Formats: sequence, structure tokens, C-alpha cells
Amino acid sequence: MSEVTEVAGDHERLPLHVFAEKAYLDYSMYVVLDRALPHLADGLKPVQRRIIFAMRELALGPNAKPKKSARTVGDVIGKYHPHGDSACYEAMVTMAQSFAYRYPLVDGHGNWGSPDDPKSFAAMRYTEAKLAPYAQALLSELDQGTVQWIDNFDGSMKEPVLLPARLPNILVNGTTGIAVGMATDIPPHNLRELVAACLHLLAHPEADTAALCAHLPAPDFPTGCEIITPPEELRKLYDSGGGQLRARARWDREDGNIVVSHLPQQVSPARVLEQIADQMRAKKLPLVEDLRDESDHENPVRLVIVPRSNRVDVDALMAHLFATTDLEKSYRVNLNMIGTDGRPQVKNLPTILGEWLEWREGVLKRRLEHRLEKVLARLHVLEGLLTAFLNIEEVIRIIRFEDEPKQVLMDTFSLSDRQAEAILELKLRHLQKLEEMKIRGEQEELNAERAALEQRLASRDSLRALLAEELEADAEAYGDERRCPVVERSAAQALSASEVVSAENITVVLSQAGWIRAAKGHSVDAGNLSYRAGDALLRTAEGRSNQTLVLLASQGRSYQLPAHSLASARGQGEPVSGRLDLGDNARMVDVLLGETEQRYLLASDAGYGFVAKLGELATRQRAGKACLTLPDGAKVLPSCRIRDAEQQLLAVASTAGRLLIFPVTDLPELARGKGNKLIGLRDGERVAGLAVVDPGQALVVTSGKRTLTVKSGEIEGFQGNRGSRGKPLPRGFQRVDALAPAPPRSTSAAEPETGT
Repeated sequence: MSEVTEVAGDHERLPLHVFAEKAYLDYSMYVVLDRALPHLADGLKPVQRRIIFAMRELALGPNAKPKKSARTVGDVIGKYHPHGDSACYEAMVTMAQSFAYRYPLVDGHGNWGSPDDPKSFAAMRYTEAKLAPYAQALLSELDQGTVQWIDNFDGSMKEPVLLPARLPNILVNGTTGIAVGMATDIPPHNLRELVAACLHLLAHPEADTAALCAHLPAPDFPTGCEIITPPEELRKLYDSGGGQLRARARWDREDGNIVVSHLPQQVSPARVLEQIADQMRAKKLPLVEDLRDESDHENPVRLVIVPRSNRVDVDALMAHLFATTDLEKSYRVNLNMIGTDGRPQVKNLPTILGEWLEWREGVLKRRLEHRLEKVLARLHVLEGLLTAFLNIEEVIRIIRFEDEPKQVLMDTFSLSDRQAEAILELKLRHLQKLEEMKIRGEQEELNAERAALEQRLASRDSLRALLAEELEADAEAYGDERRCPVVERSAAQALSASEVVSAENITVVLSQAGWIRAAKGHSVDAGNLSYRAGDALLRTAEGRSNQTLVLLASQGRSYQLPAHSLASARGQGEPVSGRLDLGDNARMVDVLLGETEQRYLLASDAGYGFVAKLGELATRQRAGKACLTLPDGAKVLPSCRIRDAEQQLLAVASTAGRLLIFPVTDLPELARGKGNKLIGLRDGERVAGLAVVDPGQALVVTSGKRTLTVKSGEIEGFQGNRGSRGKPLPRGFQRVDALAPAPPRSTSAAEPETGT
């Protein structure tokens, strides 16, 4: 289709893609320029600018009596901003919130929201507002010929295109906004530091970002949190106009408790407490005993965290909370704004301050020129009045007797229209002799002011000196000390599960049907616990709730579960298959519990095995990981715990009634695999049992109802090389059912032992 516009009757026809493209571009430009992005000159979006201007027109200055917010919003949307009242009121509320704006522009009376819920403000029919003192820095020069005025949306009145800001408000309060295809995120800054950077740039126009950052090191949020981004990253941020900024809550210790007094910007105290409480309810934060919110009017933020004991590492606890809650927050910085050329652009710090100072210099020049015009106009009028006083009798005669006194005055005394009009407007009481002296005195003052203005306007250096003086005065009037200290901190590190979870003695019970549970303590009679019909005890493991729990399955795979999350032994537990992907026909054969460096012997009844660390068997995958390679038809044997491989011996009994004992050190340490041969087997033979024996410990062999105790002195007779056939057991023990050390050693809490 042709893209040429066709006119049919009273309608214009365009191809759809041409119309859609034009309409979307128009809409995009409107959103970018007239809604979402602030202007570099006064740092305001159109709705903010119109709210401030409307409040000025309503005479709601800092010293005035506040009026209902609905009155202000009504004037704004009725005269200047024909949009929704709720959006307009919300913009007004934000400018009044001391926790949202570093230097609020609106002084609100009533409920204007809280840090817990910034949108909990009362309806505009209830609240009252007036302008804050800082708003005068944006409005004080509005009637002094400093800015351009345009018609409002219906052409019934005028509104300013920009406000004549005496300070770089674009960086003072910052702003956020989302346009079409672009966004802005400008953080607030300290006014005095910002002015110091401007003064440095005035004195050194070629100053770079590093030089300016010496005066303006970082943003300054109203909440008083810590800025923990390294200085070199902050300089890169200001140099490129974009990046990431990290802020962290400030805290102290009081009577052993942790007291959080300052939060990052836009962080709710209630939300932080909820995040910590969620971890406590999930038993992931046993280091904390209690939480309290002691915030009040004197202490807007006071969150008290009570550690469980004085042995808790408070610094490590806070590092964990910084990593897992909103006590530490990252902020996106994007210095995108509408420049003095009317185009949106991401600017760096020297460009922003340089453009603003140039714009401010132009505003200052227009203000002085406007004042000079007023002075010259007044001097012109005073010259005419003085002429009238010097010829008062003739002036009175002309006024009394002439039909057109104004024209006669102009012709007689060579007066201008304005001078003649001023003479005609004189009151009789101003005709006294003293008035002539007042006129001459006023002339002298105005002539001196005119000379000073002309001298100031003739010299750019003098103009910039005045700009610097006014910046210093405004910084002193409206500025304050930095609230957010800049402190370089290391990255927050969350505590591991073993550090966070309370270390309680537990006994893990695994049933034959694959149900698992945990009982408190180690003196647990697992065999007498309640089991489901047809189910019974398979294996137990004693240890602590913060240690690594690994399960071995019949297909030679290992799985991991958090020990502290197991169901209580008061019930019948939960099926392992509900939390792990076991695969077809797989069943659990063993449970291991201990430190990650603890070693275990893994073996199959085919006569192969190896030593593995518990940490290498652990995995976070629901499907587990392959650890023990099984020959065809082989089965996984219960594992044996290795306490001291240099001293312990491994006893292996075969179904042929043969026993072989050799040092544990003869086996390799692997992460996975088939392992090395333990004992020589012939066709049809299998390994009947394994046992790790300590020096001087006896060995008990079980065959049906018979038991044989191999005393420590007799163990040497069964020792041999790994992989050999071993020595035959006495008659009656050709079928071995179990092999175990005797007598059983008591298990300590520090060294839990896997049951058999």
C-alpha cells in the first residue's frame, strides 16, 4: 500500500503501520518529556512542578496556615494537570514524606504514611499541607523574569515551563520513573556536599569525576543507612551515569542485644521483622531468641534482636541477616534526565553539574537584567516626578485648566507617556517639599544599584562569583550534615546450614519401608518405636541436627536430606520417596550422619569397596548422585564408620564361612567407583558382613543363634592380605549372619556412630 496520505471527504487516510508508528512515537515522547523523566534544571517532573506552583498560587508558603490537600489537588488538576486526582495526590504525598525525600518540598499535617507502609496515608480530604522551607529555593525567583511562561492546557492562564531552582535539585532529592524504553533512578544527595562540588567545578571547570567525588563521595539517603559500596565503584558509577549501589542497616549492641536504628531507603521495618521471624519459624535461625519492635516518635526505627546466648557471634549473625533479609539492599542508579537541550540522556556527574551551573548562570543573568530593567524604569519615572516638583505651579495649572493635561505635560516638559502618567497619579499629600528629598535619595540609591548591576552583567567572573555566594548562602540555610556514613564493608555472607541450625543430639531412624524420622537424644530404643503395619526398623544413625545426613540406596546412589528438617519420632515419620527421586525399584539401605570430613567404608556383597568422605557423598540433587558401582547381581552392604584408619582393622566375612582381617589403610579413598577387592570369592559366594575393629577390641560373629567371639589376641590369626580368601571359621559358622565389634563402644555426642 502506498504511504502517501489520501484525503477522502473530511477524513485523512494513512496506512495502518504509518499511523501506528506515528501515534506510538507521539505517545512515547509525551511519556518521556511530560510525565516520567525529571528535568535537569529544577529536578522535577511536570506533576511535581505543577503541585509546587499551585501551592504557591494558593499562598501556601512555609509561614502560612496549611490548607486541605484536596484544595491543592483540585487546583492542580483543574488548572494545570488534567489527570487523575489519586496520582496527583500520591505525588504530593511523596514530596512530603521525610523518609522518601531527603529535603521534603511539602510540609504535611496529618497522616502522610510511614516507613512500614508508605501508601498508608490518609485521604486528601483529611490531610493538610503547605510548602516546606526548602521549596523556596525553587520558587523565590519565579516573578523576577527568570523563566519562560506558557499557556496551561486550556489556555486560560499561564504556568512556568521550569522553576528557577537556586540549587541542583535534580541530585538533591533524586527521583525514579519509568518511561517508554527508558527509566531513571537518581538517588538523593547531601545538599552541602553537592554545593561544595558545584563550587569546585566553578573554580575548576575542567575538574573530572574523581575531583568532584572528593566533595560528593556518595548519595545520602534520608533514612541514614550505611553506604557500603567501595569508593572506586562509586566513582565509576558517577563517571558512567549508571551502576549499582549497596546500602546496609546500621546497628549497635545494647546490653547484649542487637539494636537496628537505621534501615536502607524504602525498607519496611515490619517487613524485616517478618523475614527474620520466618527464618525462626522454619528453625533456620536458632541463634536468635526474640524479636521486638521498639520504634516510637523519638526512635522512628528501633528493632531489637535478642541472641540466644552471649556466646553467639553477633557479627556473623548480622552478616547472615544482611545476606538473607532487606537489612542490606542494592539500588540501581541510572542518571537519566531531560537536559537543557530538551533531550533525555544518561549523564555523568561532571556533565550534570556543568549543565546545571550553566543554566543557573543564565537564570541569574536574566534575574539581574530583569532587575536592571525595573531600576531603569523607576529612574525614568523619578526623573519625570522631579521635573514636576521643580515646576509644580505650572504642572498644577496644566492639570486644572487643560482638557488633555497628559499630552500638554508631555509637550511642555518633554516627558514620556509613563512619566506623565506617574505625575497624574500623584496624590496631593506627596506634593510637600520633603517628597522632593525622598525622590533624590531614591535616585541616588537606584543609580548606585544600576551601576552595580551593569558592572555585574558586564563581567562573567563577577556573575559566577555571585552564583557561588548564593550557593553558599542557600547551602547554609537549607543544608545539614551527612546522614549516611560511607563505610567500605565486605560482602555479606549467609551462614551455612550447619552454622545456622541448632546443634541438638538426634537419632535418625530409617525403616525397612523407607520411612525416616528423627528422635531427640542418643538413648533411643529405635526398635520399640511405632511403625506402620508390615514395617520395622532398618538402620539408625546418631549425631547432631546440624550435621550432614546422607542416605544410601540399593542402586548405589547417595542422597542428602537436612537432618534438622526430618519429621519427629513421635509419629511414624515421612516417606523418603516424597522428598527424593529414587527411581524404579530402589530402596534405602543405610543412613549416615556426621561431619563432612567423616570417612565411611562403602562396599558391595560382590567383595569390592572403598573409603569415602561423607561430604563427597552429599548432593543437593533430588535424584542423588552415583557413588558405588555395583557388579551384576550385587547388593549394597551397610556402611562402616572409620574413626582412625591408621589404627583400625577391617574384618570381612564371606558366606563360605571364611574371615579376613586387614588394615583399613589398604583400601583407597575415592569419591565414587567400584572400589578394590576386599576378599577372594568363588562362584556363588558373597560377603556376609563387614566390621571395623579398633586395636584391642574383640569381634563377634553371629550364625543363626550361635555367636563366636574372636578375642583381640586371636584376631592376628585371621589377618591376611587384602583380596585373599581369608581363614575358615570354626565348624558351625559356615553361614555368617552378622559381624560386629564386641563389646560395643559407647557413642559420644561428638562422635556419633552408625548403628548396625
